[in-house]
Amino acid sequence: MKSPRARTLLNRFGPATGAPWRQRWFHIIFRHDDKPGRTFDLVLILAILASIVVSVLDSVADLHESMKNVFYVLEWLFTFAFTLEFIIRIAVVNRPWRYVFSFFGIVDMLAVLPTYLSLFIVGSQYLVVVRALRILRIFRILKLTQYIGEADLLWSTLLRARRKIAVFVCTILTLVLIFGALMYLVEGPNNGFTSIPRAMYWAIVTMTTVGFGDITPHTALGQVITSVIMLVGYSIIAVPTGIFAAELAAEMHARHGVRCAGCGIADHASDAQFCRGCGAAL
Repeated sequence: MKSPRARTLLNRFGPATGAPWRQRWFHIIFRHDDKPGRTFDLVLILAILASIVVSVLDSVADLHESMKNVFYVLEWLFTFAFTLEFIIRIAVVNRPWRYVFSFFGIVDMLAVLPTYLSLFIVGSQYLVVVRALRILRIFRILKLTQYIGEADLLWSTLLRARRKIAVFVCTILTLVLIFGALMYLVEGPNNGFTSIPRAMYWAIVTMTTVGFGDITPHTALGQVITSVIMLVGYSIIAVPTGIFAAELAAEMHARHGVRCAGCGIADHASDAQFCRGCGAAL
């Protein structure tokens, strides 16, 4: 009997019937519940990591000069290997275009395109670090459902807090606009505030307490305004954190607040009527 995960894959990209080799390779590439599939996934992850290391080291000037030929050969070997893997993935599925335009299909294409583009655009080969996105497959390979559940918790919390965060962002943008325009009037172009957008850039840098120092106030009034912006920046940094923390606490309470008296499972929805483990009434 096929698992729900296997049925989902078969429905989305399933192999064509009457082609045993396609079914076999589909099972190896897309399934992760036996030794051949896990071995393929392990080799793939190691190859991805190795290709990223090669690309990163190739950007170091000294290593590039001394090992550029080695890096060049390795990069093309990895590219050909990933290209072959991508072609096989397309060949073994029944709906190739659906796979190509899926999330992982697009990531697979982005993993090989930079090397081919380097034949026409100098320096584009360093974009192969996008292959790091392919490591996301490890979540499917290891079936880390607990991580997926926690990611879902964070995402639902962000959705619950989106209106409050939107109001907060609008308030910040309004303050940036006001302080930027004010500093433009107070300091003027002679002190580096050549326009309101540039003054707004300064306000953002100052309010976030980054302080690059490329633009600084020179007048006494400008320095007073700067001090006010710094204090405002320190006070508002905690606002989005507090909003998210409050919503996260509410979401966790909604998810874990109902405990079954019979079996002790606690992660029921707040509106659940029966235990998902033993079926007892909550």
